Amino acid sequence: MNETPENKSATNTTVSNKPEIKPLNPCFSSGPTSKRPGWNIANLSTESLGRSHRAKAEKAKLKQVIDESKSILSIPEDYVVGIVPGSDTGAFEMAMWSMLGERGVDILSWESFGQGWQSDIKKQLKLEDIRELSSDYGDLPDLNTVDCNRDVIFTWNGTTSGTRVPNADWISANRTGLTFCDATSAVFAMDLEWSKLDVVTWSWQKVLGGEAGQGMIALSPRAVARLEHYTPAWPLPKIFRLTKDGKLIKGIFSGATINTPSMLAVEDQLDALKWAREIGGLTALIKRSENNLKAIDQWIKTSPWVGFLTNNPAYISSTSICLKIVDPWFTELEGQAQADVIKELVDLLAAEHIGYDIGGYRDAPPGLRIWGGATVETSDIEKLLPWLDWAFGTIKEA
Repeated sequence: MNETPENKSATNTTVSNKPEIKPLNPCFSSGPTSKRPGWNIANLSTESLGRSHRAKAEKAKLKQVIDESKSILSIPEDYVVGIVPGSDTGAFEMAMWSMLGERGVDILSWESFGQGWQSDIKKQLKLEDIRELSSDYGDLPDLNTVDCNRDVIFTWNGTTSGTRVPNADWISANRTGLTFCDATSAVFAMDLEWSKLDVVTWSWQKVLGGEAGQGMIALSPRAVARLEHYTPAWPLPKIFRLTKDGKLIKGIFSGATINTPSMLAVEDQLDALKWAREIGGLTALIKRSENNLKAIDQWIKTSPWVGFLTNNPAYISSTSICLKIVDPWFTELEGQAQADVIKELVDLLAAEHIGYDIGGYRDAPPGLRIWGGATVETSDIEKLLPWLDWAFGTIKEA
């Protein structure tokens, strides 16, 4: 991935003939994402429907989701993992509201979700001792400037920018602060260094293609100690509480969720975890996602009208793969005109049932976003790409 769009000649992008072969699965949304290959609702057990999630067998299913997730991800044994309400957003807000304020905070942001956490810390929690380490879409802040003796807030993979941290080398093993990692589009697709992460959150509807609504949170022993020895200055809603009388609410981490989950969504997640185990676990999941990125990288080298939004090849996401249009015809358009072209391109592909929901995030620069997580077949990515050439060429020449 050493070739940059700026180094390529903007040659004719016209595709005279419409491609004939379509992706078998046109679902390339970045969340909720495509279901696993071979998924069928008939494969899901319905025995738990209509039952209380606190019944013995149903609680055991929730605990199974926790245990299987922890096992497949190789989360350290002394970490606790729980299921919480509100998807990844709820999980991350819960962590921030429950644990921040004990010391200063470094906030890293390079896309909309990091910016959202930054805004909440400043405007809602109203913390004063904060350092904002920001960069534009397509880049990362200088990770070497992070002070790990402060609490650190960051996303592992910026879902709306397609930019990820390359590793956790910049996080000190001897830190005194806590690291809070929003990893929702990274877990099950990227190799996280868990010993460097104290609070990690994600949701079911990303890499494993689960249903929305529930979030997951993993806490290191250091994070648990913070919870049990620090009380924030602000009141906590019941739905955010992780402790009671100064002790961790252990039920959250053993299947006794705070609110009522969909048991059908639980069955769906168990099905996804079973599939992940059967294909070879985390190693296979990561390889599937990296193969999707590799297919797009090879295509970009022969399609001079498009490039990665992320500038540094080491930072390019393999899940939320964000693209920018570099063709001079497009770059010379005004902002709204660019947005209109993207909408037309996205609508054209959807009308042909080629690819759904591939427009860039609303706050990101006008462009495309193709989900490359493990549930997406590389063969479908490869079938999508000629259609992108055709769609752009069709719009440009109209």
